[in-house]
Amino acid sequence: MSAQRRRLDLSESVRAAAIARRFYVLGQSKLEIAEEFRISRFKVARILDAARESGLVRVEFDVPAPVEPGLCDEVRSAYRLDRALVLERAESKETRPQMRRRIGALAARLLTEIVTRDDVIGLSWARSVNVMTEEIRTLPRCPIVQLCGVQAGMDMRDRSVETVSRLAAVSGGETYPIFGPLVLPDRRTTETLRRQPGIAETFGQFRNLTKAVVSIGAWRENESTVYDALSPAEREAIGKRGAKAEVAARLFDADGNALSTGLAHHVLAINHEELRRVPEVIALGYTTPKAEAIDAVLRSGLVTTLITDEDTARLTLEFAERRPPKPRTARRADTA
Repeated sequence: MSAQRRRLDLSESVRAAAIARRFYVLGQSKLEIAEEFRISRFKVARILDAARESGLVRVEFDVPAPVEPGLCDEVRSAYRLDRALVLERAESKETRPQMRRRIGALAARLLTEIVTRDDVIGLSWARSVNVMTEEIRTLPRCPIVQLCGVQAGMDMRDRSVETVSRLAAVSGGETYPIFGPLVLPDRRTTETLRRQPGIAETFGQFRNLTKAVVSIGAWRENESTVYDALSPAEREAIGKRGAKAEVAARLFDADGNALSTGLAHHVLAINHEELRRVPEVIALGYTTPKAEAIDAVLRSGLVTTLITDEDTARLTLEFAERRPPKPRTARRADTA
């Protein structure tokens, strides 16, 4: 409130404190309190409001993680997500690797809490997902499935096969890797590799996925592994088709529509439809250059949980305010 708010006098404060204690601490209903104090429940509501406005009652959130509860709710509501986790701003300026470490740790905590033995987990490689697997110390025994091929130019420890193997070692579950490149030269090579027994077995697991952890990439240099793997001419051609975002090597335009480009036949990765059928998709998207891409992917209805940082969340909400996302009645084609 403002400096104009009225302070309660002593007798008002004592009564308001008593009423607030019954409501906030003892859990009594407004009707019960009204009957005890012989006033209307509407009067009880006004007293509770006055107690908060005057500063007599202060509401604090003690969330067991460094997140901004208000922003979490705003993002969740704006895009109709199941949940959103918005990492609070660091006390001092931090580098991207430092933020990545905090995002990965937050994702690790969430996954540790929600995974059960009945789950089949898919991982789409990203540095933040890689950090997440390093932070997880315990996980129920369940299968771990690689969603994309191996990225060129990565250190061995950072490659997607090692990321999947690391998480499987923690859970003790079966591993379904993809021993093949992410981006291939032509459709024929892609189809040949997909028929290889090990890779075909992994692709067969896509229909069984219950949870997937992916990263949101922006269609721009250094913000998407796939973008960086293509030639300048290919990047430009795909950009002209309206590409704004990438998830698991699949592209989206600004409205969240899945883009069908020639790239789809040149990657070893789960496709749009298979990913959309996963009941729970946790997306990691952080730093402000990705805000527009995050907005695009959230509009697709693909994501159920977003993990991001405070500055990026605020910028993403500006996109949502300028162009409110359309309601989606069926986010998933089939979750049976």
